[in-house]
Amino acid sequence: MKKDLLMWDETLFRDPEVLEIDYVPEQFNYREDQIKELAYQIRPAIRGGRPLNTVCRGLPGTGKTTCVKKLFEEITNTTKKVLPVHINCQIDNTKFAIFAQIYRKITGHLPPPSGTSFKTIFDSIARIIMSDNVVLLVCLDDANYLMHENEINNVLYPLLRSYESFEGTRIGVILIISDMAVNLSKSIDARVSSVLCPTDIYFPPYSEEEIHTIINERVMQGLYPGAISAGMVDLVVSQTLESGDLRVGIDLLKRAALSAERKARRTIEREDICGAYLVSQYLHLSFSLKSLKTEEREIIKLLAEHAKDKKDMSAGEVYKTVKEDTGIGYTRFYEMVKKFDLMRLVDLEYRSGAVEKGRTRVISLRYDPVKMIEYLS
Repeated sequence: MKKDLLMWDETLFRDPEVLEIDYVPEQFNYREDQIKELAYQIRPAIRGGRPLNTVCRGLPGTGKTTCVKKLFEEITNTTKKVLPVHINCQIDNTKFAIFAQIYRKITGHLPPPSGTSFKTIFDSIARIIMSDNVVLLVCLDDANYLMHENEINNVLYPLLRSYESFEGTRIGVILIISDMAVNLSKSIDARVSSVLCPTDIYFPPYSEEEIHTIINERVMQGLYPGAISAGMVDLVVSQTLESGDLRVGIDLLKRAALSAERKARRTIEREDICGAYLVSQYLHLSFSLKSLKTEEREIIKLLAEHAKDKKDMSAGEVYKTVKEDTGIGYTRFYEMVKKFDLMRLVDLEYRSGAVEKGRTRVISLRYDPVKMIEYLS
Protein backbone atom coordinates (compact mmCIF):
# COMPACT_ATOMS: atom_id res chain seq x y z
CA MET A 1 0.00 0.00 0.00
CA LYS A 2 2.83 2.37 0.89
CA LYS A 3 4.18 2.29 -2.65
CA ASP A 4 0.94 3.96 -3.76
CA LEU A 5 1.43 6.85 -1.33
CA LEU A 6 3.49 9.96 -1.93
CA MET A 7 6.39 10.57 0.43
CA TRP A 8 6.40 13.96 2.18
CA ASP A 9 8.92 15.43 -0.30
CA GLU A 10 7.30 14.02 -3.49
CA THR A 11 4.88 15.75 -5.82
CA LEU A 12 2.57 15.10 -8.77
CA PHE A 13 3.64 18.37 -10.43
CA ARG A 14 6.37 18.26 -13.07
CA ASP A 15 5.94 22.01 -13.79
CA PRO A 16 3.30 23.81 -11.64
CA GLU A 17 3.43 26.97 -13.81
CA VAL A 18 1.85 25.10 -16.74
CA LEU A 19 -1.36 24.67 -14.71
CA GLU A 20 -1.75 28.37 -13.96
CA ILE A 21 -4.61 30.01 -15.89
CA ASP A 22 -2.39 32.93 -17.01
CA TYR A 23 0.36 30.64 -18.36
CA VAL A 24 1.26 31.39 -21.98
CA PRO A 25 2.15 28.07 -23.69
CA GLU A 26 4.97 27.88 -26.21
CA GLN A 27 2.73 25.92 -28.56
CA PHE A 28 -0.56 27.80 -28.93
CA ASN A 29 -2.96 25.68 -30.98
CA TYR A 30 -6.29 26.35 -32.71
CA ARG A 31 -5.88 30.11 -32.93
CA GLU A 32 -3.54 30.37 -35.92
CA ASP A 33 -6.01 32.43 -37.99
CA GLN A 34 -6.64 34.89 -35.16
CA ILE A 35 -2.91 35.35 -34.49
CA LYS A 36 -2.23 36.00 -38.18
CA GLU A 37 -5.03 38.57 -38.38
CA LEU A 38 -3.88 40.34 -35.22
CA ALA A 39 -0.27 40.35 -36.45
CA TYR A 40 -1.49 41.97 -39.67
CA GLN A 41 -3.20 44.70 -37.65
CA ILE A 42 -0.01 45.36 -35.69
CA ARG A 43 2.37 45.22 -38.67
CA PRO A 44 2.29 48.98 -39.51
CA ALA A 45 3.74 49.69 -36.04
CA ILE A 46 6.79 47.53 -36.78
CA ARG A 47 7.45 49.83 -39.74
CA GLY A 48 7.10 52.95 -37.61
CA GLY A 49 3.46 53.71 -38.44
CA ARG A 50 0.29 53.70 -36.39
CA PRO A 51 -1.14 50.18 -35.85
CA LEU A 52 -4.68 49.39 -36.89
CA ASN A 53 -7.12 49.24 -33.99
CA THR A 54 -8.63 45.86 -33.19
CA VAL A 55 -11.44 44.30 -31.18
CA CYS A 56 -10.86 40.69 -30.07
CA ARG A 57 -14.28 39.33 -29.25
CA GLY A 58 -15.30 35.97 -27.78
CA LEU A 59 -16.60 34.21 -24.70
CA PRO A 60 -14.33 33.86 -21.62
CA GLY A 61 -11.65 31.18 -21.99
CA THR A 62 -11.41 31.23 -25.79
CA GLY A 63 -7.76 32.29 -26.06
CA LYS A 64 -8.07 36.06 -26.60
CA THR A 65 -5.69 37.14 -23.84
CA THR A 66 -3.19 34.37 -24.60
CA CYS A 67 -3.16 35.37 -28.27
CA VAL A 68 -2.36 39.00 -27.43
CA LYS A 69 0.26 38.09 -24.81
CA LYS A 70 1.92 35.72 -27.26
CA LEU A 71 2.27 38.49 -29.84
CA PHE A 72 3.34 41.07 -27.27
CA GLU A 73 6.07 38.68 -26.09
CA GLU A 74 7.29 38.30 -29.68
CA ILE A 75 7.25 42.08 -30.22
CA THR A 76 9.25 42.67 -27.03
CA ASN A 77 11.85 40.08 -28.08
CA THR A 78 12.29 41.34 -31.64
CA THR A 79 11.98 45.14 -31.75
CA LYS A 80 12.38 48.29 -29.66
CA LYS A 81 10.23 50.30 -32.05
CA VAL A 82 6.96 49.18 -30.45
CA LEU A 83 6.05 49.36 -26.78
CA PRO A 84 3.21 46.90 -25.99
CA VAL A 85 1.24 47.45 -22.77
CA HIS A 86 -1.32 44.96 -21.47
CA ILE A 87 -3.94 46.33 -19.04
CA ASN A 88 -6.27 44.08 -17.05
CA CYS A 89 -9.46 46.18 -16.88
CA GLN A 90 -10.95 43.94 -14.21
CA ILE A 91 -8.29 45.38 -11.91
CA ASP A 92 -7.56 48.79 -13.46
CA ASN A 93 -10.91 50.14 -14.64
CA THR A 94 -10.61 53.91 -14.30
CA LYS A 95 -8.91 56.38 -16.62
CA PHE A 96 -6.32 57.35 -14.01
CA ALA A 97 -5.50 53.73 -13.07
CA ILE A 98 -5.06 52.71 -16.73
CA PHE A 99 -2.77 55.60 -17.62
CA ALA A 100 -0.82 55.05 -14.40
CA GLN A 101 -0.09 51.47 -15.59
CA ILE A 102 0.97 52.77 -19.02
CA TYR A 103 3.24 55.29 -17.26
CA ARG A 104 4.74 52.48 -15.16
CA LYS A 105 5.46 50.38 -18.25
CA ILE A 106 7.27 53.31 -19.86
CA THR A 107 9.20 54.66 -16.85
CA GLY A 108 9.55 51.59 -14.65
CA HIS A 109 7.59 53.07 -11.74
CA LEU A 110 4.09 54.30 -10.93
CA PRO A 111 3.37 58.05 -10.74
CA PRO A 112 3.06 59.58 -7.25
CA PRO A 113 -0.14 58.27 -5.60
CA SER A 114 -1.45 61.76 -4.87
CA GLY A 115 -1.04 65.28 -6.16
CA THR A 116 -0.44 64.24 -9.78
CA SER A 117 -3.06 65.23 -12.35
CA PHE A 118 -4.11 63.07 -15.27
CA LYS A 119 -2.80 65.72 -17.67
CA THR A 120 0.67 65.54 -16.09
CA ILE A 121 0.76 61.76 -16.49
CA PHE A 122 -0.53 61.80 -20.06
CA ASP A 123 1.85 64.61 -21.11
CA SER A 124 4.77 62.61 -19.69
CA ILE A 125 3.71 59.48 -21.59
CA ALA A 126 3.35 61.38 -24.86
CA ARG A 127 6.70 63.18 -24.54
CA ILE A 128 8.59 59.98 -23.71
CA ILE A 129 7.22 57.97 -26.64
CA MET A 130 7.94 60.92 -28.94
CA SER A 131 11.51 61.38 -27.71
CA ASP A 132 12.16 57.62 -27.88
CA ASN A 133 10.46 57.43 -31.29
CA VAL A 134 8.37 54.39 -30.31
CA VAL A 135 4.84 53.30 -31.16
CA LEU A 136 2.61 52.68 -28.14
CA LEU A 137 0.30 49.66 -28.44
CA VAL A 138 -2.23 49.36 -25.60
CA CYS A 139 -4.34 46.27 -24.99
CA LEU A 140 -7.42 46.90 -22.83
CA ASP A 141 -8.23 43.38 -21.68
CA ASP A 142 -11.86 42.83 -20.59
CA ALA A 143 -12.69 46.29 -21.92
CA ASN A 144 -16.35 45.54 -21.21
CA TYR A 145 -15.52 46.50 -17.59
CA LEU A 146 -15.09 50.08 -18.86
CA MET A 147 -18.54 50.34 -20.43
CA HIS A 148 -20.21 51.89 -17.38
CA GLU A 149 -20.03 55.60 -16.45
CA ASN A 150 -18.54 56.50 -19.86
CA GLU A 151 -15.09 55.24 -18.82
CA ILE A 152 -14.44 53.59 -22.21
CA ASN A 153 -14.66 56.98 -23.93
CA ASN A 154 -12.60 58.69 -21.22
CA VAL A 155 -9.79 56.19 -21.87
CA LEU A 156 -9.96 55.87 -25.66
CA TYR A 157 -10.28 59.57 -26.49
CA PRO A 158 -6.86 60.71 -25.17
CA LEU A 159 -5.17 57.60 -26.56
CA LEU A 160 -6.57 57.80 -30.08
CA ARG A 161 -6.50 61.59 -30.40
CA SER A 162 -3.10 62.14 -28.81
CA TYR A 163 -1.71 63.27 -32.17
CA GLU A 164 -3.85 66.43 -31.97
CA SER A 165 -1.96 67.68 -28.90
CA PHE A 166 1.34 65.91 -29.56
CA GLU A 167 2.03 65.80 -33.26
CA GLY A 168 3.90 62.66 -34.23
CA THR A 169 2.62 60.37 -31.48
CA ARG A 170 1.52 56.96 -32.75
CA ILE A 171 -0.79 54.96 -30.50
CA GLY A 172 -2.96 51.96 -31.31
CA VAL A 173 -5.39 49.95 -29.19
CA ILE A 174 -6.56 46.36 -28.91
CA LEU A 175 -9.85 45.87 -27.08
CA ILE A 176 -10.61 42.42 -25.67
CA ILE A 177 -14.34 41.95 -25.05
CA SER A 178 -15.64 38.81 -23.33
CA ASP A 179 -19.32 39.72 -23.18
CA MET A 180 -20.98 38.94 -26.50
CA ALA A 181 -23.97 41.12 -25.57
CA VAL A 182 -21.83 44.29 -25.56
CA ASN A 183 -22.54 46.59 -28.51
CA LEU A 184 -19.36 48.64 -28.81
CA SER A 185 -20.81 51.04 -31.40
CA LYS A 186 -23.52 52.06 -28.91
CA SER A 187 -21.04 52.47 -26.06
CA ILE A 188 -18.58 54.87 -27.69
CA ASP A 189 -19.01 58.51 -28.70
CA ALA A 190 -18.87 59.73 -32.27
CA ARG A 191 -15.62 61.58 -31.47
CA VAL A 192 -14.05 58.23 -30.53
CA SER A 193 -15.64 56.00 -33.17
CA SER A 194 -14.40 58.32 -35.94
CA VAL A 195 -10.78 57.44 -35.08
CA LEU A 196 -11.22 53.96 -33.62
CA CYS A 197 -12.57 52.19 -36.76
CA PRO A 198 -11.62 48.74 -35.42
CA THR A 199 -11.32 45.38 -37.14
CA ASP A 200 -13.24 42.64 -35.32
CA ILE A 201 -11.48 39.32 -34.71
CA TYR A 202 -13.80 36.59 -33.43
CA PHE A 203 -12.61 33.80 -31.12
CA PRO A 204 -15.10 30.89 -31.26
CA PRO A 205 -15.53 28.50 -28.31
CA TYR A 206 -13.16 25.54 -28.32
CA SER A 207 -14.68 22.27 -29.49
CA GLU A 208 -14.67 19.16 -27.30
CA GLU A 209 -11.81 17.71 -29.33
CA GLU A 210 -9.78 20.91 -29.03
CA ILE A 211 -10.34 21.11 -25.26
CA HIS A 212 -9.31 17.47 -24.95
CA THR A 213 -6.05 18.15 -26.80
CA ILE A 214 -5.27 21.29 -24.78
CA ILE A 215 -5.98 19.60 -21.43
CA ASN A 216 -3.85 16.61 -22.46
CA GLU A 217 -0.97 18.93 -23.37
CA ARG A 218 -1.19 20.62 -19.96
CA VAL A 219 -1.24 17.20 -18.28
CA MET A 220 1.86 16.02 -20.12
CA GLN A 221 3.78 19.24 -19.41
CA GLY A 222 2.52 19.99 -15.92
CA LEU A 223 2.14 16.57 -14.24
CA TYR A 224 4.34 13.50 -13.93
CA PRO A 225 3.46 10.41 -16.04
CA GLY A 226 0.73 8.30 -14.47
CA ALA A 227 -0.59 11.13 -12.27
CA ILE A 228 -3.97 11.05 -14.03
CA SER A 229 -5.65 8.34 -16.12
CA ALA A 230 -7.26 8.84 -19.54
CA GLY A 231 -10.69 8.33 -17.97
CA MET A 232 -10.11 11.08 -15.43
CA VAL A 233 -8.88 13.41 -18.19
CA ASP A 234 -12.19 12.76 -19.96
CA LEU A 235 -14.00 13.81 -16.77
CA VAL A 236 -12.00 17.05 -16.60
CA VAL A 237 -12.90 17.75 -20.25
CA SER A 238 -16.57 17.01 -19.57
CA GLN A 239 -16.72 19.46 -16.69
CA THR A 240 -14.79 22.05 -18.69
CA LEU A 241 -17.43 21.81 -21.43
CA GLU A 242 -20.17 22.17 -18.82
CA SER A 243 -18.65 25.43 -17.59
CA GLY A 244 -17.97 26.70 -21.13
CA ASP A 245 -14.60 28.13 -20.07
CA LEU A 246 -11.22 26.50 -20.74
CA ARG A 247 -9.72 28.33 -17.76
CA VAL A 248 -12.05 26.42 -15.47
CA GLY A 249 -10.63 23.13 -16.79
CA ILE A 250 -7.04 24.23 -16.22
CA ASP A 251 -7.80 25.48 -12.71
CA LEU A 252 -9.75 22.26 -12.04
CA LEU A 253 -6.76 20.15 -13.05
CA LYS A 254 -4.46 22.07 -10.69
CA ARG A 255 -6.87 21.83 -7.73
CA ALA A 256 -7.52 18.13 -8.33
CA ALA A 257 -3.75 17.43 -8.32
CA LEU A 258 -3.35 19.41 -5.08
CA SER A 259 -6.25 17.44 -3.57
CA ALA A 260 -4.59 14.10 -4.48
CA GLU A 261 -1.27 15.33 -3.03
CA ARG A 262 -2.96 16.35 0.20
CA LYS A 263 -4.23 12.80 0.54
CA ALA A 264 -0.72 11.47 -0.31
CA ARG A 265 -2.01 9.68 -3.44
CA ARG A 266 0.06 9.11 -6.55
CA THR A 267 -2.94 9.42 -8.87
CA ILE A 268 -5.81 11.88 -9.26
CA GLU A 269 -9.16 10.22 -8.57
CA ARG A 270 -12.78 11.09 -9.39
CA GLU A 271 -13.41 12.55 -5.93
CA ASP A 272 -10.47 14.96 -6.41
CA ILE A 273 -11.88 16.22 -9.72
CA CYS A 274 -15.49 16.52 -8.54
CA GLY A 275 -14.42 18.26 -5.35
CA ALA A 276 -12.18 20.68 -7.27
CA TYR A 277 -14.98 21.53 -9.70
CA LEU A 278 -17.12 22.82 -6.82
CA VAL A 279 -14.53 25.62 -6.50
CA SER A 280 -13.30 26.03 -10.08
CA GLN A 281 -16.78 26.54 -11.55
CA TYR A 282 -16.92 29.87 -9.68
CA LEU A 283 -13.66 31.17 -11.16
CA HIS A 284 -15.35 34.07 -13.00
CA LEU A 285 -17.41 34.97 -9.94
CA SER A 286 -14.31 35.11 -7.74
CA PHE A 287 -12.33 37.32 -10.15
CA SER A 288 -15.29 39.64 -10.77
CA LEU A 289 -16.16 40.22 -7.12
CA LYS A 290 -12.51 40.96 -6.28
CA SER A 291 -12.49 43.75 -8.88
CA LEU A 292 -15.43 45.62 -7.29
CA LYS A 293 -15.03 48.74 -5.18
CA THR A 294 -16.12 48.70 -1.52
CA GLU A 295 -19.46 50.42 -2.22
CA GLU A 296 -20.20 48.07 -5.13
CA ARG A 297 -19.41 45.00 -3.00
CA GLU A 298 -21.86 46.27 -0.40
CA ILE A 299 -24.64 46.68 -2.99
CA ILE A 300 -24.09 43.29 -4.68
CA LYS A 301 -24.18 41.68 -1.23
CA LEU A 302 -27.55 43.33 -0.53
CA LEU A 303 -28.82 42.03 -3.90
CA ALA A 304 -27.67 38.53 -2.97
CA GLU A 305 -29.37 38.75 0.42
CA HIS A 306 -32.59 39.79 -1.34
CA ALA A 307 -32.27 36.98 -3.92
CA LYS A 308 -32.22 34.29 -1.23
CA ASP A 309 -35.97 34.85 -0.85
CA LYS A 310 -36.87 35.94 -4.37
CA LYS A 311 -35.11 34.93 -7.61
CA ASP A 312 -36.43 37.79 -9.77
CA MET A 313 -36.35 41.18 -8.07
CA SER A 314 -37.95 44.46 -9.08
CA ALA A 315 -35.26 47.14 -9.18
CA GLY A 316 -37.60 49.57 -7.43
CA GLU A 317 -38.35 47.17 -4.57
CA VAL A 318 -34.69 46.33 -4.05
CA TYR A 319 -33.73 49.99 -4.08
CA LYS A 320 -36.03 50.71 -1.12
CA THR A 321 -33.97 48.29 0.99
CA VAL A 322 -30.68 49.57 -0.42
CA LYS A 323 -31.61 53.17 0.35
CA GLU A 324 -32.52 52.29 3.94
CA ASP A 325 -29.17 50.51 4.45
CA THR A 326 -26.84 52.80 2.49
CA GLY A 327 -28.62 56.05 1.68
CA ILE A 328 -27.35 56.15 -1.91
CA GLY A 329 -29.47 57.75 -4.68
CA TYR A 330 -31.37 55.72 -7.27
CA THR A 331 -29.25 56.95 -10.19
CA ARG A 332 -26.05 55.72 -8.54
CA PHE A 333 -27.74 52.44 -7.55
CA TYR A 334 -28.93 51.81 -11.09
CA GLU A 335 -25.49 52.64 -12.55
CA MET A 336 -23.99 49.94 -10.33
CA VAL A 337 -26.67 47.41 -11.32
CA LYS A 338 -25.93 48.11 -15.01
CA LYS A 339 -22.24 47.52 -14.28
CA PHE A 340 -23.07 44.18 -12.60
CA ASP A 341 -25.06 43.26 -15.72
CA LEU A 342 -22.09 44.04 -17.98
CA MET A 343 -19.87 41.96 -15.69
CA ARG A 344 -22.24 38.98 -16.04
CA LEU A 345 -22.98 38.95 -12.32
CA VAL A 346 -26.68 39.75 -12.77
CA ASP A 347 -29.24 39.78 -15.56
CA LEU A 348 -31.10 43.06 -15.97
CA GLU A 349 -34.20 43.02 -18.14
CA TYR A 350 -37.41 44.91 -18.71
CA ARG A 351 -40.75 43.20 -18.22
CA SER A 352 -44.28 44.45 -18.74
CA GLY A 353 -46.04 44.70 -15.39
CA ALA A 354 -49.57 43.48 -14.89
CA VAL A 355 -50.32 46.16 -12.30
CA GLU A 356 -47.76 48.87 -12.92
CA LYS A 357 -47.96 51.00 -16.01
CA GLY A 358 -45.11 50.67 -18.46
CA ARG A 359 -42.24 48.26 -17.95
CA THR A 360 -40.50 47.09 -14.78
CA ARG A 361 -36.74 46.58 -14.43
CA VAL A 362 -36.14 43.08 -13.10
CA ILE A 363 -32.84 41.95 -11.56
CA SER A 364 -31.86 38.28 -11.27
CA LEU A 365 -28.52 36.88 -10.11
CA ARG A 366 -26.49 34.65 -12.42
CA TYR A 367 -25.02 32.76 -9.46
CA ASP A 368 -26.30 31.11 -6.30
CA PRO A 369 -26.81 34.03 -3.84
CA VAL A 370 -25.38 32.00 -0.95
CA LYS A 371 -22.22 31.35 -2.96
CA MET A 372 -21.95 35.07 -3.86
CA ILE A 373 -22.20 36.07 -0.19
CA GLU A 374 -19.56 33.45 0.65
CA TYR A 375 -17.11 34.92 -1.90
CA LEU A 376 -17.80 38.46 -0.65
CA SER A 377 -16.97 37.52 2.94
